[in-house]
Amino acid sequence: MLKILVSACLLGEKVRYNGAAATAGSEVLSRWLGEGRIVPFCPEVAGGLGVPRPAAEISGGDGAAVLDGVAAVVTREQANVTANFLRGAELALAAALAHGARLAILKDGSPSCGSSSIYDGTFSGTEWEGTGVTATLLERHGIRVFSVAQLDEASAWLASLEE
Repeated sequence: MLKILVSACLLGEKVRYNGAAATAGSEVLSRWLGEGRIVPFCPEVAGGLGVPRPAAEISGGDGAAVLDGVAAVVTREQANVTANFLRGAELALAAALAHGARLAILKDGSPSCGSSSIYDGTFSGTEWEGTGVTATLLERHGIRVFSVAQLDEASAWLASLEE
């Protein structure tokens, strides 16, 4: 049975920067939980950041640019937390590989987990197309990343892998 790496906040864990969860009430996630497929993970906490913590955004690009060393993850006060985000991404990849996960469901908008959108680095609340650090690293290693809005697509993809 294939495992699925899932952002811990989507499963009700209060690990987001503001101390909240982003619980996704979903039949698909509930079914996967019941089947023992889910590997919960928060890359930001794993990377050494506390809860709550200052909000962070990628400045100068997206997750790929951070991984390539040409952008940084910073807080509103311009504290550089790039090393924490890189460490968290590496640990997420290690967890996915250790469990044989071939896909991940991650929290969109996050500088770690965004799979289709992230904030633009200005702390103005503006989102733009891009991926977070963890999402990008997982994809670079062949782990397909989906957002909660894509659970039906993820479920179909999982079924195709298991055929």
